[in-house]
Amino acid sequence: MKPRIAISLLLALVATTALAADVTTAPSNAQKSFTTLKSLAGEWEGIATVPDAPEMSGAKMHISLRVTSRGNALVHEMQEAGTPLDAAKYDHPVTMLYLDGDQLTLIHYCDAGNRPRMIGKLSPDGKTVDFELKDISGNPELHMHHSVFTVIDADHHTEDWTFMMKDKPVHAHMDLQRAK
Repeated sequence: MKPRIAISLLLALVATTALAADVTTAPSNAQKSFTTLKSLAGEWEGIATVPDAPEMSGAKMHISLRVTSRGNALVHEMQEAGTPLDAAKYDHPVTMLYLDGDQLTLIHYCDAGNRPRMIGKLSPDGKTVDFELKDISGNPELHMHHSVFTVIDADHHTEDWTFMMKDKPVHAHMDLQRAK
């Protein structure tokens, strides 16, 4: 091969590689969903409303959301405000959210002793992530079945959780304000 042809091919290859490196792919819906939820990192407080069990309504809840693992996971911790971190006496479920390929995955480490896994979908307006049950490890008789996170603004979001008590769904809604 003549040197001029070889140099021309080499320059074309370098230019093509440089152009390919400049092309950025648009984030997937799962990546957008995860970015939306990571924006909620911080401490939150609000009142729980449980229409299916009015005697449970009115509890002041504390939610902690923390980005961890170099930005690859979001830890969600929930407890009734003012209660100590005593797992033997008080509910304190921990939920992990992370990207698993092209899916936003939620695993809820439930006080009922099981681990429901849910897959999230972002709403068209980009403000709501809706999680549907995919499967469950442990006893499925009592389990968290569905959850929805809606971002209102930087200091306000809502969470809706559905807990299954055998075949009966119990819905809880929390209207949360940023505490810190």
